[in-house]
Amino acid sequence: MSSLDEIVVVGAGAAGATTAETLRRQGYEGRLTLVGGEPHSPYDRPPLSKQVLAGRWEPDRIRLRGPEVYDRLGIDLRLGTPAARLDPAGRAVELADGGRLRADAVVIATGVRPRTLPGTEGVTGVHVLRTLDDALALREALGEGRRLVVAGAGLLGTEAAVAARGLGADVTLVGGDPVPLLDLLGPQAAGLVAAAHRDLGLRFRRGRVSAVVGAGGVATGVLLSDGTHLPADVVLIATGSLPHTEWLAGSGVPVGDGVLCDDLGAARPGVWAAGDVANRPDPRTGRRRRWEHRTQATDQAVAVARNLLAGAGARPAAPLPYFWTDQHDLRIQVFGEIAGTDRCHLVEGSPAERKFTAVYCAQDRVRAAVAVNLPRAVQQLRPLVESAAVWTGLPTEAPTGQVH
Repeated sequence: MSSLDEIVVVGAGAAGATTAETLRRQGYEGRLTLVGGEPHSPYDRPPLSKQVLAGRWEPDRIRLRGPEVYDRLGIDLRLGTPAARLDPAGRAVELADGGRLRADAVVIATGVRPRTLPGTEGVTGVHVLRTLDDALALREALGEGRRLVVAGAGLLGTEAAVAARGLGADVTLVGGDPVPLLDLLGPQAAGLVAAAHRDLGLRFRRGRVSAVVGAGGVATGVLLSDGTHLPADVVLIATGSLPHTEWLAGSGVPVGDGVLCDDLGAARPGVWAAGDVANRPDPRTGRRRRWEHRTQATDQAVAVARNLLAGAGARPAAPLPYFWTDQHDLRIQVFGEIAGTDRCHLVEGSPAERKFTAVYCAQDRVRAAVAVNLPRAVQQLRPLVESAAVWTGLPTEAPTGQVH
């Protein structure tokens, strides 16, 4: 669309807020509206499973910006009312409260929603962890001696389990891998995480939660797929997420595991997507995919805002995958992706020291870099991952299938 008098960004998380801010900082002077389904001012989600759940941070600390920033940038915040329908032909976003926002361009940044288990709706003691309200409710439910079962041993589940253990809860973590986070962190770092969990008294059970057991509408435990019953006062379902795209039904926006975009972030003329909901071509593999990491959300948002305004000057963007996790006293950072690699080269330190950096290679090309408790050192390895450089160093080597 040639005229951009009004832009609506749907989704007020990190991707949506960054898109709106970047549009202003790139010189956009038209009407700009940021729509959010939650009543809270845009906030950062990673601390929810760590600092907020652990009780170390209160909600005000995770706000992305103070309200005065949005006022100064002329961003109209519409919070507490989610989008209900997109009408590209009518150039409008319809809201759940019946409101209608005219839009010459729309950026979809609605993110994801947690997967749940059938039959758990309304059952007391069953929680998910996606929003600030989720984190505060789970924190309220936990405490000394409360039995928590975490269904799912990914980043969210493991971080929440560590935080809950710090609150005095009796925690059992259930996951499908031999040790949590093996494919994400590699065996060396995953082995350290498993050891840290054991030191905390956190139990790990390999398996899959198939159902929540309850009585009188209150959870009393979970049932594993092998028939094992685990008692619980509180259950956290952390088994993944689904892109929030239902409101796009009938809009003509292509949807399939998220909003299907091109490498610029465009889904159709006048409609763009960024963040967890955006399904984009991966130039490194040639396959479509979504990224659910915090840095991808902001990197994509900046690129989409610039491309939306650039017209013929728009450029593809392929931010390098990056994430971090805090697991007790372990600060772990990963550039690239470890899955599919076949060799690990230790660069600095060692797992025995609980402090190291390593690169992971596939056919001698660097595909990922990992750091444990060495946050600055891993930055030196980032260019090797970005360029898929041939590894020529001669540090200690270990097969990637070995868990230390």
